[in-house]
Amino acid sequence: MEHETHDHPTGHTGHTGHTAHGGHAGHADRGGGAASWGMAVKATLHCLTGCAIGEVLGMIIGTALGWGTAPTMVLAIVLAFFFGYSLTLWAVKRAGLTLKAAVGVALAADTISITVMEIVDNAVLLVVPGAMDAHLSDALFWGALAFAFLVAFLVTTPVNKWMIGRGKGHAVVHRYHH
Repeated sequence: MEHETHDHPTGHTGHTGHTAHGGHAGHADRGGGAASWGMAVKATLHCLTGCAIGEVLGMIIGTALGWGTAPTMVLAIVLAFFFGYSLTLWAVKRAGLTLKAAVGVALAADTISITVMEIVDNAVLLVVPGAMDAHLSDALFWGALAFAFLVAFLVTTPVNKWMIGRGKGHAVVHRYHH
């Protein structure tokens, strides 16, 4: 749901300086696309929450069922996207969007963030010796997962800052916060 060029009866085109879309004035769209680190951290924590719920649930299910690394990671990634998108859907539906519009916002807001987070945290889990073979009762399982989330958070935050500064990613969600 990117901003498109608008043709207005007054001859004004584009979006620069236009504040009639009340819900996002003062956010990432202002003038030069300024995005604070605070906004990026908040967006990344939101993404991390959904990813962590899905990832942990997927790892628990795969580990409990004795699945190998590949099917466990696939399940964890699918669930991370599901829960990541679900949190955004829930938030923007509360703002009054239709389901179709809310899905569009969630896809625009979260796809890159979740993708980066999943690539990074799964790569970390693959390189931590024994992490993918650890059991739920092992400190290594939980420690490696926490470490992977930390690294993913540190890598994804600047990505989110860059995207918000360009009116993309979680800047799309900010338009619906009042």
